[in-house]
Amino acid sequence: MSSSRSMTPTLEATIVSAKDWTPSSWQSKPIKQDVDYPDQAHLNRVLEKIGRLPPMVVPGEIHRLRQQLADVALGKAFLLQGGDCAELFDYCAQGAIESKLKVLLQMSLVLVWGARMPVVRIARMAGQYAKPRSKPTEMHEGQEILSYRGDNVNGYNPDERIPDPERLLGAYFHSTTTWNYVRSILAEGFADLHHPSNWNLHHVKSSTLRQEYQGIVDRLTDALDFMKTIGADPNGPGSQPGKLASTLNTVDMFASHEGLLLEYEQALTRLMTDPTNPTQQRYYNLGTHFLWIGDRTRQIDGAHVEYFRGLENPIGVKCGPSMKPEELVELLNILDPDRRPGKVTLITRYGVDQVDKYLPGHIKAVQESGHIVVWACDPMHGNTKQSTSGLKTRHLIDITKELSQAIRVHKQMGSHLGGVHFELTGDRVTECVGGSMELSDMELLNRYETHCDPRLNYEQALDMAFLIAKYQEKQRGFSGVMSL
Repeated sequence: MSSSRSMTPTLEATIVSAKDWTPSSWQSKPIKQDVDYPDQAHLNRVLEKIGRLPPMVVPGEIHRLRQQLADVALGKAFLLQGGDCAELFDYCAQGAIESKLKVLLQMSLVLVWGARMPVVRIARMAGQYAKPRSKPTEMHEGQEILSYRGDNVNGYNPDERIPDPERLLGAYFHSTTTWNYVRSILAEGFADLHHPSNWNLHHVKSSTLRQEYQGIVDRLTDALDFMKTIGADPNGPGSQPGKLASTLNTVDMFASHEGLLLEYEQALTRLMTDPTNPTQQRYYNLGTHFLWIGDRTRQIDGAHVEYFRGLENPIGVKCGPSMKPEELVELLNILDPDRRPGKVTLITRYGVDQVDKYLPGHIKAVQESGHIVVWACDPMHGNTKQSTSGLKTRHLIDITKELSQAIRVHKQMGSHLGGVHFELTGDRVTECVGGSMELSDMELLNRYETHCDPRLNYEQALDMAFLIAKYQEKQRGFSGVMSL
């Protein structure tokens, strides 16, 4: 925990901020995906209250994530970012939180084993309540109604579509409660790796593949037992009472969400003392550790880019086929003029048939610009299709191919893929087709629960982790980075 001095500005400190920037300067720019609230006075009262509420995170945590992402950018660590497409307030529940944490922790353990390098864990969690839409309205039973914009704007039921400012307060309190529970269970040993019985591989239908996965789990268990035997495990024989927990039983976990509703984000932006330099004050969004700009809101002269350029938080930018190489460099120059390693994470999302067409140009442009970014692959968003039952779905084969192609292109370009970005859940939903459980198109109706885009379920998420780890293992000794 950061000291109180780092959380409270001092009168002597110098304010350091981007040129001509304030938390509200975005209001002078054109904006996309904004929400039209019928009662502006009500909205202002809610925002004023949120502005008085305490932060959810502290600057010291943000700086720790910044340093870890710098290691990712330099090829010294690997990024795993994952969680729901759009959280629901109902997901603020013990079981839902624990299942999501479990799958992220197990995935990260497999990746650590495969790459033999640290994994930076960022959850799409405790704030991912907003949902960008291609159109502000939709048709329902012959009537045009407002589109569902996420639980922090309006309700999913057709009779709850009027934007309600009180939902912003709901977003704050659900986010705070969620992250408070995450902190608590991590501190109490939820991340303890000494429970091999938690690895259930019965879903893997192929006996050959199940043996491969079980082999990885067995080797992980053997490694943990060895560390316990030699005394490297503080829970093992001969451990000293009061000794600090090691990474065997506790980990860093960071929160993230798309920075979509700028009024809400502004209310959570605070001028705080820089924990690395107490003589300076800087602006932090203290509603989360990491925010990203979506593909629909990354206009160079737009409100979202203006808001993001002034934050000390590490930030992400979704990068797809519509991003021109020269536009990408201009965007990086605005968001990170000092070219700090890992400040910006580029989250690529092209679609399985578009990687070779667009990724090489983006990599070359960034290389020539001198920016040192984290390259992360989101193999989900470009591969959404309609199932025979009419539901939106994604196929594991497409997700795997896009990830494989991204890794190959990075290697060919003298770059490296530093991380992955998945939409996933720890529950046994049926929203994506394929994987080791061989989920079929007709089985999607069994437990299709998403209010947004289809997510990997627990088993499919582990499939991706095992797949990446196997390739990482093959590449060890040849390169310090991942390759397929």
